[in-house]
Amino acid sequence: MTPQQMSDAELAGQPAAYWTGIAYEALIAFTRARQAEKSYTQPQFWLLRNLSVNDISPDGEGMTLPELREAMRSYIRPEDDLAAESAVLVERGWLRRDGEDRLWLTGEGERARVDLARNAPAIRAALHEGVDDADYVTTVKVLQQLIRNAGGTVA
Repeated sequence: MTPQQMSDAELAGQPAAYWTGIAYEALIAFTRARQAEKSYTQPQFWLLRNLSVNDISPDGEGMTLPELREAMRSYIRPEDDLAAESAVLVERGWLRRDGEDRLWLTGEGERARVDLARNAPAIRAALHEGVDDADYVTTVKVLQQLIRNAGGTVA
């Protein structure tokens, strides 16, 4: 029986961890495919964001790869190779590496970050198609409660 054929009572008995895992993988794959169409990767975008004083970086200071891995620990995936991804960005002139092996965002990299960020609304719109904002909010609130019930922390 497919989920579309299940009654509400049957769906209510489904394990949340299964469905959140399936959703996570599908959403990441979709997002990464849309980014690849624009010739960049999600880890490359994260690198730019984490090094930009206009985004995640609190001070715009350069960071080593271990520092960047630590900064991204809650969302980086095991297959993400920050060394390889950063090398591409250095080659493009979006990042530079100093003598202490710290990566720094260049002016061109900041412009690229701003340009790449413009893709996010279209990705979000495609993912949210057919999903009412009120239903989405309810879903997020339910997930937050499940996290709390499991002893996790909701940011």
